[in-house]
Amino acid sequence: MRTEKLVLCSILVALSAIFSYVEAIIPIPLGIPGIKLGLANVVTVFALYRLGFGSAVIISAVRIIIVSSLFGNPAMVLYSFAGAGLSLAVMILLKCTNAFSIIGVSMAGGVFHNAGQVAMAVIVMETAGLFSYLSALIPVGMFTGVFIGIVSDKAIRHIERMPVV
Repeated sequence: MRTEKLVLCSILVALSAIFSYVEAIIPIPLGIPGIKLGLANVVTVFALYRLGFGSAVIISAVRIIIVSSLFGNPAMVLYSFAGAGLSLAVMILLKCTNAFSIIGVSMAGGVFHNAGQVAMAVIVMETAGLFSYLSALIPVGMFTGVFIGIVSDKAIRHIERMPVV
């Protein structure tokens, strides 16, 4: 990895960790526990489109480890990796098809992030009834995924217009 790319990835890890922390201290009162906008995923989607899937995976994994170590618990790592892993796998596949915009890819990522976390909860708690939680989480994942996709797209377009120094 080139030095410039390594520095950029490090900055993106720090930025995504900051976004995760901000989200942790600002709860969203929707009556559904654990609902978040997923601001750190702006960085993941940005990295996927600007740096490639390898960098996006590394940035996401390092962020999960850092944030879970600082603000979470061991269970958080499990659920976070399940959600992020499934989300990234789906986003990488959809991006490779070139059939979806960044917003569509991000929306699918939001939905599958929730699906991955619920699937892990079903495995850990041995309660298939938790899948019913997806009826509330899928629309939320769609909404947050669209939001993250729009923000990511705007960030990429803005950076592409910036002069190279």
